[in-house]
Amino acid sequence: MAQKVAKAGVKRQKGYLYYLDKQGDVSMAKMARGKSKGGGPKKVAKLGIKRKEGYLYFIDKQGDVSMAKMVRGGKKKKKR
Repeated sequence: MAQKVAKAGVKRQKGYLYYLDKQGDVSMAKMARGKSKGGGPKKVAKLGIKRKEGYLYFIDKQGDVSMAKMVRGGKKKKKR
């Protein structure tokens, strides 16, 4: 289950990728489609969020930053 970390209220635009950058701020970048190249990142909201290890941070449907515990698991690979 996801837990809300900070309210950012980001309004999303179609064709852009929204993510939490290394400084803990929300950034957006134009997605590459076919022959058109993507764009460089642009800061949308300065939040300065400190990340915890083992958690996935994302922008939720309301435009706020949320975190969820990463699930580690799956099948073990066989040695050849």
